[in-house]
Amino acid sequence: MRLIRLFAFAAPLALLLPLSANAAWPAGVKAQYMKDCTAAASQNNKVNTAEAEKHCGCGADVLEKKFTTQEISQLMDPKTPPTAELGQRALKEISVCRVQK
Repeated sequence: MRLIRLFAFAAPLALLLPLSANAAWPAGVKAQYMKDCTAAASQNNKVNTAEAEKHCGCGADVLEKKFTTQEISQLMDPKTPPTAELGQRALKEISVCRVQK
């Protein structure tokens, strides 16, 4: 009987774990990331706007899944650059988002 009660309590918590694993973008930061990334990717007409948006959206999703909210804030802070380690980790993770030509 105790095991059933424990399971009844633990099951909803276990279902919430995947929701807490993803970080939340700080307010307005994701939109700024998308704007900056899309502008940089489509600079000099090397990549069309649709492909740039697709690539940048992929990068935003990767950051959201693999980094904490605090790490995202550090990466996107215009006043202080991120640590070299954090910057390299972000580039490595985002590299899965290749633009297909």
